[in-house]
Amino acid sequence: MLISTLRAHQCISTIIAAGALVLGCTQEPAPRNHARANSATPGAGGAPSGVGDTVGGGSVPGAGGATPGTGGALVPVGCDVPVPPRAPLRRLTRFEYSNTARDLFNDLTAPGNLLPGEQSGNGFGNDADSQSVSSLLAQQYIAVAEDVAQRATAATQIAHLAPCAADLVATPSAATELECVRSLAQSFAPRIYRRQLLQAEVDDLVILFQAVRSGGEDFARSLAAVLEGLLLSPDFLYRPEFGVAVSGRPDLLRPTGNEMATRLAYTYWASTPDPDLIAAAARGELDTKEGVLTHATRMLNDPRSDVSLRYFFDNQLPISGLAGLTRDPVAYPTFTPRIGELLREETLTFLRHVIFEGDGRFESIFTAPYTLVNAELAAYYGYTPVTGEAFQKVPLDGVRRLGLLTQGGVLAGTVHSNHTNPVKRGAFLMKELLCQPIPPPSAAVAASIKPPDPYQGATARDRFRAHSQDPGCAGCHSLMDPIGLAQENIDAVGLWRDTENGVAIDASGQVPILGAPFNGPVELAQRVAATPEVKACFASHFMNYAYGRTLGAADQCTQASVQNTFVQSNYDIKSMLTALSQSDAFLYLSAVKE
Repeated sequence: MLISTLRAHQCISTIIAAGALVLGCTQEPAPRNHARANSATPGAGGAPSGVGDTVGGGSVPGAGGATPGTGGALVPVGCDVPVPPRAPLRRLTRFEYSNTARDLFNDLTAPGNLLPGEQSGNGFGNDADSQSVSSLLAQQYIAVAEDVAQRATAATQIAHLAPCAADLVATPSAATELECVRSLAQSFAPRIYRRQLLQAEVDDLVILFQAVRSGGEDFARSLAAVLEGLLLSPDFLYRPEFGVAVSGRPDLLRPTGNEMATRLAYTYWASTPDPDLIAAAARGELDTKEGVLTHATRMLNDPRSDVSLRYFFDNQLPISGLAGLTRDPVAYPTFTPRIGELLREETLTFLRHVIFEGDGRFESIFTAPYTLVNAELAAYYGYTPVTGEAFQKVPLDGVRRLGLLTQGGVLAGTVHSNHTNPVKRGAFLMKELLCQPIPPPSAAVAASIKPPDPYQGATARDRFRAHSQDPGCAGCHSLMDPIGLAQENIDAVGLWRDTENGVAIDASGQVPILGAPFNGPVELAQRVAATPEVKACFASHFMNYAYGRTLGAADQCTQASVQNTFVQSNYDIKSMLTALSQSDAFLYLSAVKE
């Protein structure tokens, strides 16, 4: 194993040891000199140009009381000046690791999937407060780094690192090897670290190459050792931020240009900054709030943002496992894993269309009178026939189907058996779309719960009636069950039905938070679309995802900033997404390290 050779060398041992120190801590490391490399251009007093006079978080000025925004949103007291946000040390997630390897090395194998699964934390696997490190993770980092480095230095890929490397593989020349390695350390290694390297760091990489090369390895494998060292460094695995001072605010720091480029890249592309973004940082374009907004808008409109948005919705909605969904082939003869895969793609394609090609308004997610399907999925649903593999826009009748909540994948994904479950469906909507916590039952109540017999009672309403009649259960189930029962016209594989076991389905219901009564999935979708709590919940989830932690009471200015923009834009999703880059939590970090 190549890593055995690396461990024998003092340089790589130092790199791994440094990584272990960071892996084992929960605080940000102390600032180092290299943190200032390619930082934002200082303004007066060391503050980045344009920052000192910028109102934090995009909030409405006016101390002395909460200031109402359009649509009833409020700006908390004290949000007229930047509030130091928490900025915990963030580690690359498995998803981000794979995307970064793809963009750095043209590695399409999703190597991050070989790393252990992440704790949910904020629900997206990137909550910095939940990123503990196990011995298995540390071991897998070594194995994955070795695999990535070997693929990157293969004959078909090595030219991607540096043209001189490909030349040396084809025509070995000991006289020019060190020059090539030094060139790579100066030009390519900064992309891995997301900053410029100090001269001493460049020298260490050259020394590492020499040590492995002198041990008998060829040029490509010796270069792979250098890449392994870089991939095992905390400067790659983590996103350290040291910032620059803000004039007159000893409690506040501004991310350097490269640090801001990294924040933007992992927020909107879930990957490392590309050369254009790094160049923008070097030109000082990320030193001001306005410059950050310009690039956030550009990046959101770039097709590369699809990857991050798909990941968000894949984790927010119950659709990620649809390709592995199994159902009784006798009861549901037309459903297959392939159909499950297409149902997931329907939802993801539909959401992208609403945001970028439709009117972009949040309510349209639930009320759009269309969906997108290919020929196979159109036939499954019984829609007007379409041709081809490409997903195409087709109209919905507005009676049985309307928007996201009537899509087969969303409803099949909340069902874990061959029978629908109104509790599971209702709990998903209450917790994930309305942000209404549903407390678990007490131990005594839980011990007494017996799942309803799926063969007792003609309909789900009959089978689950006991929940609403039991005083120990009714408090929560009166909130969940009516929502799930309103979706009973759509079965466990996402197809419409009017009856169950020959009995007409009663899909009526009402819950206080949704206002007026509803009858069936379309009316339920319309109530959800019009409910302010659903819109606020959506923005809240996106903030937790974008900022890599679960926001709390101390983040009220950041939350108000994004929520106000969402309200004032008439709930335009793209406006809300770019507003993520304009909050205190994005533009600043606290001078007090955790």
